[in-house]
Amino acid sequence: MKASEVPVPCACTTVRRGARVLARAYDASLARSGMNVTQLAVMRAILRHPNEPLTRTANDLAMDRSSLYRALASLQRKKWVRLKDAGDARSHSASVTEAGHVVLTKADAAWARTQTGIVNCFGYPRWKAFVLELQRLIECANTVAANQSVVEAKL
Repeated sequence: MKASEVPVPCACTTVRRGARVLARAYDASLARSGMNVTQLAVMRAILRHPNEPLTRTANDLAMDRSSLYRALASLQRKKWVRLKDAGDARSHSASVTEAGHVVLTKADAAWARTQTGIVNCFGYPRWKAFVLELQRLIECANTVAANQSVVEAKL
């Protein structure tokens, strides 16, 4: 395929640029709570998967395990989460501590204000449609990656 036939702009670069801008907006609003949006997302995922292996939490967040463990390290240092050995060295779970629940409560109000402001500015119907389109983009990326893996395995 010729470079001139490749659609632009790059899907990955475009989505990452938007993600960085959004993360800065959320991080700014969460600053008074002492956490950032990644920490908030990780702690909420832990709450959704109590006593489940961290692999499940990583999958929920679409994070690789090493990135999740780096995020968890800062949460542990702040005593917001506790890691538990789930029986073998490869299987851990996490729980949110009492201090973690306190900071989550503080962060939730700031997150809600930012979330509501962004969605209201964007328009709720457009937001709902965008979420569906973004899910479709994720599915396409997974399909293309799986197909490329099959082709590479045959080479």
